[in-house]
Amino acid sequence: MKITAVKAYPVWVGIRNQLLVKIETDEGVFGWGESGLSGREKAVAGALDHYAQVLIGKNPFDIGHIWQLLYRSQYFEGGRVLQAAISAIDIALYDIKGKALGVPVYELLGGKQRDRIPTFATTSGEPNEAMIEQAQMLVERGWTAMRLSPSGHGETLYEPREHIAPTAKWMVKAREALGQDVVLGIDYHHRLSVAEAASFCQKMPSGTLDFLEEPIRDETPEAYEQLRTLTDIPFAIGEEFASKWQFLPYIERGIHQFNRIDVCNVGGLTESMKVAGWSEAHYVDMMPHNPLGPVCTA
Repeated sequence: MKITAVKAYPVWVGIRNQLLVKIETDEGVFGWGESGLSGREKAVAGALDHYAQVLIGKNPFDIGHIWQLLYRSQYFEGGRVLQAAISAIDIALYDIKGKALGVPVYELLGGKQRDRIPTFATTSGEPNEAMIEQAQMLVERGWTAMRLSPSGHGETLYEPREHIAPTAKWMVKAREALGQDVVLGIDYHHRLSVAEAASFCQKMPSGTLDFLEEPIRDETPEAYEQLRTLTDIPFAIGEEFASKWQFLPYIERGIHQFNRIDVCNVGGLTESMKVAGWSEAHYVDMMPHNPLGPVCTA
C-alpha cells in the first residue's frame, strides 16, 4: 500500500475554523485526520502541501518512521504550524492502518484500557447566578465535574485586574452551591500575570477549586514555578504545547498536576503516547484538551 494523495479541507464550524485532512492510498483505503491551531488553518494547509511531497509513495503503515521523517527532514523542525500538520497526518495514518487491519485505532495503541472516560462540562457566560443555576442543572443531569469561565472572558482586550475579585467571589459561591463532591475548575486562557494569578488564588479559601487551567503564558517554566509557591491549587496546562519536549520541563520539575494535551497540536497519537508515558512515570494526570471537531474527538 502506498500513499497517493494528501488533501486539506479547511471548514468553518460555528465560531472557529477547522482543518480536516484526507490521505488516500493506491488500494482505495483512506484516512481522516484533523489539525489544531484553529484560526491558522491556511498556514497549516501550506505545511500540508509541503509535506505531501514527502508522503507520496510512502507506506502508510510506517507511522513512526513517517513521523520522524516529517519532523527531522528539514533544518528548521518543529513549531506549532508544522506540528499541527504532522498531527493531522499522524491521525490519518492511524485511521488508514486501523481500517486496513479491520481494528479500531485503540487496538494499535495497546488495546482497550477502560470502559468509560471521565469528562467535564463547561458552563457558558459570565460567572453569576445564572452560571450557578446552569452548573446545578448539569449536576442534576449527571455531570460530576465542570469548568467555569472568569468574568470578562469574552472581551477581546482583557483587563484582568478588574475581573479578579468578582471571579473569585463567584467561584466561592459555586463551590458552596455545588458542594464538595463536584470537581470544579476554571480556565483563564493564559490571560493573567504571575501577580494577578496569585491574587486570584489567594482570594479564595483552600479547596475552592480542584484545578486552575492555563492561568499564565507557558513559554517560561520559571514563571509557573514562581506561581506554584504562591498557591496550592493544581495547575492544568499544555493545550498549546507542540511537542513532548515542551511538556518535559514542567513534568520533571513537578510544576503542574494535569497535562492538557491536544492530540491535534502536539504531534498526533504518536507524540501523545510519549507524553502519556512521561506523565505516568511522574504521576501527572492526563486531561486531554479538545475544542475542535469530530476527528479529534474520536
